[in-house]
Amino acid sequence: MSEDLDSLVQENRRLAKEARELRERVAALESSRWWRLHPRRALRLRGWSTRTVTPDSKVALKHTFPADFDERDRELCLRVQPFTMTTPPRIYALARAVEYVVGNAVPGAMVECGVWRGGSMMAVALTLRRLGVDDRDLYLYDTFEGMTEPGDEDVRHTGERAVDLLADPRAHAQYKAAASLEEVREAVLGVGYPEARIHFVKGPVEQTLPERAPEGIALLRLDTDWYSSTKHELVHLYPRLAVGGALIVDDYAYWQGARRAVDEYIDKNHLSLLRNALA
Repeated sequence: MSEDLDSLVQENRRLAKEARELRERVAALESSRWWRLHPRRALRLRGWSTRTVTPDSKVALKHTFPADFDERDRELCLRVQPFTMTTPPRIYALARAVEYVVGNAVPGAMVECGVWRGGSMMAVALTLRRLGVDDRDLYLYDTFEGMTEPGDEDVRHTGERAVDLLADPRAHAQYKAAASLEEVREAVLGVGYPEARIHFVKGPVEQTLPERAPEGIALLRLDTDWYSSTKHELVHLYPRLAVGGALIVDDYAYWQGARRAVDEYIDKNHLSLLRNALA
């Protein structure tokens, strides 16, 4: 009887924890306008993140993540999932990029422009910790007040203009409701990476770069969506990317403006790059 009661108590605790985590994920989505701009990603986020891992759920887990994910990859995705809309395959690729630049001694900082709640940079920091690295600087650039206004170039891959998607007053209200600097700082510092190595840079990138850019960059992740900001980031940060460094443009295949900015920069500077698309 006592054992049955203990099992029931443990099961209730597990269910309560799962419900609490689910509420946090829903609140994160509802507090951001991204659910409207990225409906495909929002739905996918809800789909892959609603299961709790238990010793008896290994079969279900295989259906939650790609088959080539090991336990370490799954744990990383679950750890950062409430703080990002980045899909598991992209978190996986980000972790591999960190491993690559560290394993090949590519010098420089880890830089992200457009951090939302900080999940992607949390994945970077957690991967660095796993590798025993604590001397890489992390730079997080964001307005921490919502995204900047889109331009005429900013059109979704399906043809809708960003300005039209935001024309609804309700969408515009959510457009300003973004993760605050305090919220992101708490989340990122919570992974245990040295605080002195983490630099939060507040403001539109057009106002903070290049003045507050690191000298050298090993990994550069761009996720500000729009043509203008992406172009500005490339002009001022790509020349600082070390030989052998990694460039990740999150919305290259989603927003036509981001894609145009990248293609124009590559063509203008006659760059020969290996382009690899991720789901």
